[in-house]
Amino acid sequence: MAAPSTPLLKDELDIVIPTIRNLDFLEMWRPFFEQYHLIIVQDGDPSKVIKVPEGFDYELYNRNDINRILGPKASCISFKDSACRCFGYMVSKKKYIYTIDDDCFVAKDPSGKDINALQQHIENLLSPSTPLFFNTLYDPYREGADFVRGYPFSLREGVPTAVSHGLWLNIPDYDAPTQLVKPRERNTRYVDAVMTIPKGTIFPMCGMNLGFNRDLIGPAMYFGLMGDGQPIGRYDDMWAGWCTKVICDHLNLGVKTGLPYIWHSKASNPFVNLKKEYKGIYWQEEIIPFFQAVTLPKECTTVQQCYLELAKQVKAKLSATDPYFTKLADAMVTWIEAWDELNPTGDVAAKLPNGAAK
Repeated sequence: MAAPSTPLLKDELDIVIPTIRNLDFLEMWRPFFEQYHLIIVQDGDPSKVIKVPEGFDYELYNRNDINRILGPKASCISFKDSACRCFGYMVSKKKYIYTIDDDCFVAKDPSGKDINALQQHIENLLSPSTPLFFNTLYDPYREGADFVRGYPFSLREGVPTAVSHGLWLNIPDYDAPTQLVKPRERNTRYVDAVMTIPKGTIFPMCGMNLGFNRDLIGPAMYFGLMGDGQPIGRYDDMWAGWCTKVICDHLNLGVKTGLPYIWHSKASNPFVNLKKEYKGIYWQEEIIPFFQAVTLPKECTTVQQCYLELAKQVKAKLSATDPYFTKLADAMVTWIEAWDELNPTGDVAAKLPNGAAK
């Protein structure tokens, strides 16, 4: 039997999985994930033992680990919510991240072939984006496509891709009111397309099938304060997506959406979801205009500078909506402080031992 070939970015990408249960779902992903390093962020009771199938290279962090590593700054990491996954982004030392939920299985394309979602995300991230001018054939860098007539030659180099946002077959990512009125609806449409989200357009980012360039945009991928002790849930990935897109637009980076698909197996309870979401459903009518109008000064040239400026504006402009946003803005600042402590740059990094144990 031929030895397995080395997959793309094997030593440059971590797979981050938040979970409260045994990770049997990894068996299905074994052909695609086994050669990569996994970072598992255990939510809920830290005394519970999470079983991971044999043969996977992984590190696992529970709440005790988060508290030990971050100390008082651990307050910025959500508890009893999949938003805790962003801790995995912070402790990773790789250039790229792929994150997936434990109820997401391998989907099949229309020919019946298993979809290697990770490989498609990597292809999306390694090719440029075109946020400044829409190409009607979608991603011009895919095989069999190109720039259409009338596309400016000066823009055909594109910009670096920071985010690859994948989709889902079977259970769609709906909010609770839509779940309640369409309980049996399933997504069976496979659309063979990848497109760049235009500059100035924000979008609802879903965190269950998501790839990103950690070096380019990592510090903006904060999934907010959700879950235990917070007045809102199920807006963690949305918040990260809104912040990330505004910063990508400012720094001239691209965000792609479309392929790859995964098979989302389990519909969450719409009544439980409604309890988590109902404040957000009201608040988003003010949050969205805020992000559509927000501007970052040209002095902000790094993701961290942009994010801290965004935190300042969140506190100034959204705190009147609810005191929660004051708390969230403070947590955004704490998140950047914690990120910089764990990911020092320049002279500080040079003084650290290489590959120090946790």
